[in-house]
Amino acid sequence: MAAGPWLPGAGIGAHTERCPAAWLPALQLLRRGSKAVTRHWKAMHFQRQKLLALTEYLPPRPALPPRCLPRPAPRQQQEDGYARVLRAQLEATLRASRMVAVCQFNAMADEDVATLRHFLRRHDIHVKFVLNEVARPVLAQSKLRNLLPLFVCRNILLVSPEPRAREMLRVLKGVPQVNLLGACIDDTILSRQGVENVARLPPLEVSQGQTVAALSLLPSQTCSLLQRGPAHLTALLEQHIQQLRGAGGAAEPPPGPGNH
Repeated sequence: MAAGPWLPGAGIGAHTERCPAAWLPALQLLRRGSKAVTRHWKAMHFQRQKLLALTEYLPPRPALPPRCLPRPAPRQQQEDGYARVLRAQLEATLRASRMVAVCQFNAMADEDVATLRHFLRRHDIHVKFVLNEVARPVLAQSKLRNLLPLFVCRNILLVSPEPRAREMLRVLKGVPQVNLLGACIDDTILSRQGVENVARLPPLEVSQGQTVAALSLLPSQTCSLLQRGPAHLTALLEQHIQQLRGAGGAAEPPPGPGNH
């Protein structure tokens, strides 16, 4: 058999060179991640800066300074009809109530709110949920304007045609979600401590009886003081007359027919 031409690498390692998989490395490193930053900030050329400065737009100055111009009239917003109705209802409620209490209202379940309404309604005290945007304009024009600082968060009003501070505090004592902030009772602004002091007062009938007794005591004392002097003088005169009668009867002889 004729031998072919000799090729370099022919022999023992010929088959190994022809197989590429035998020469691949066991570990290959692949570059992953972001590319290198090739663009960097470069300062603008001086000639270009001068060109931009020369071509910059300068608006014309006004003939009059803005502070000398008349102020624009404020835009009048159209009043909401629903808000006007709510304010009218609140005004009517405040006029018909002798006790208006402002309370801070925290989150409560609907069942608890219904229970609170029920117990307060038994004492003729009604719960009013009002928005601060509706209550502030109404209070600013009424005698309750001093209660405006209390309307900061979510509040409710407890109104009653009669001053029932004692009953209101008794009901609110079992409801920690409703905190009393202040009240107006009979045109008098009171804090929480003031409402508690009013609740300790006796009923109106008892106070009226005590006032009448105190007023009647002074005239009776004055009358007794005025009558003490004449009565004492009368007693002294009666005692003196009795003494004169007793002394005169012992010294004077008994009347007889010869003593004329």
